[in-house]
Amino acid sequence: MWQKVKVQLMLSMSFLAAVFWYCRRLYSFLAQLLKWWSNYLQRKLIRNLSVLTEVDLLGYSAREWKGETKQAKHMREAYEELFWSCHIKYLRQVRRDNYSAVRAVLFQIFSQGIPFPSWMKERDILKLPEKLLYSQGCNWIQQYSFGPERYTGPNAFGKLRKCMEALKTNWAEISATKDHEKRGNMCNTLFSDESKEHKLYEAIKFIMLYEVVEAYEQIKNREEPVHNLFSLLFARDTSSDPLSFMMNHLNSIGDSICLDQVELFLLGYVLEVKIRVYRLHRFNTEEFQVNYPDEYRREWNEISLLTEDDHYYHIPLFRT
Repeated sequence: MWQKVKVQLMLSMSFLAAVFWYCRRLYSFLAQLLKWWSNYLQRKLIRNLSVLTEVDLLGYSAREWKGETKQAKHMREAYEELFWSCHIKYLRQVRRDNYSAVRAVLFQIFSQGIPFPSWMKERDILKLPEKLLYSQGCNWIQQYSFGPERYTGPNAFGKLRKCMEALKTNWAEISATKDHEKRGNMCNTLFSDESKEHKLYEAIKFIMLYEVVEAYEQIKNREEPVHNLFSLLFARDTSSDPLSFMMNHLNSIGDSICLDQVELFLLGYVLEVKIRVYRLHRFNTEEFQVNYPDEYRREWNEISLLTEDDHYYHIPLFRT
């Protein structure tokens, strides 16, 4: 009897040992799989990020501007000036495309939790396309082009409304998040989704167009004075009215051109932020630091950009 019990016990112990070994191997396999999947998602997120994590400013300068050419020396000197005199110790690289300036500005607005501009709190931005189309008779907005998508046509109105909804929803949600780390994670997720990003930028472009139409009507009807940036904008042969501004400038932003100086003035004005730009190629001149717009209200938030060529922009980070 004891021999039978002993055999049964040995068989049970062997079975339990086998189950334990199997479970241990399964746990190890699942842990490795989970680690691999986590690393894969992290690599994919980093690869898709349009605003990269911060890097050391002088280290970036040394990597990007090697050699002893006149331009390389000039740029390294400009970066050193930023480091020692302006207390800019790090930067975040922004994807080099024709949305670069809009992306760098909007990312900082979101990451800093800056709320809607005062005029957006008084008006529903979802109704702006409808107002231009029906109230002000701007049926030419059907020729609006969505950056690299280059879409125009009767559905432009519906696409614009979806862009405005994306901007309003994401801005409200992120600005309402008080925890800085959580807000940063939300920004990283949003700015790694190209289709969502482009909707935001097209909404910003349309808001710029709306403000140009409003200013043009005020000037034409001789109503209250407008900001002097509109005088600069309408003085150009290529943007003498809202339609030419849209066709010759706005439609191509994100596709074949980026924001120029006048559009940067307009961007800061409509978003009610003072955009301070460090223009490294203008180092040792009066145009090294420029504010857009140059006339702003004291209560506006300030954000900063860094550019080497007035085409692509990065985000400087200050440390005291």
